[in-house]
Amino acid sequence: MAATIPEKFKDLFTKVAFAHLATSMADGSPQVTPVWVDYDGTHVRVNSAKGRVKDKNMRRNKRVALSIQDPDNPYRYLEVRGEVVDITEEGADTHIDALAKKYLGKERYPFRSPGEVRVIYKIRPDKISTSG
Repeated sequence: MAATIPEKFKDLFTKVAFAHLATSMADGSPQVTPVWVDYDGTHVRVNSAKGRVKDKNMRRNKRVALSIQDPDNPYRYLEVRGEVVDITEEGADTHIDALAKKYLGKERYPFRSPGEVRVIYKIRPDKISTSG
């Protein structure tokens, strides 16, 4: 069952705050990556390139967790545990450009590799924990 992001923590998605995304490797060991993140009002969204470790992990095991720490108050954070409910390439280039605007102040994502295929992962929040 989907959980709701508390109103007083939604600002973390508009700040330049990195999330730390936890996925599971094929052997069950944890893997954590800092990622750019946003929230569409229903899903937490992460963007990556097809074929990366986190891409392979989220396709294999859709259960993930992430935390976002407030850059203005390190004792304030949001933790989301949930499930990847959609993986799509549709709109992913536009999405990574929007995240580049937020995190870098640039109109276009400047780190594209030739042949790179961008992907959006929509995460349904199932369990929310907060502090601060």
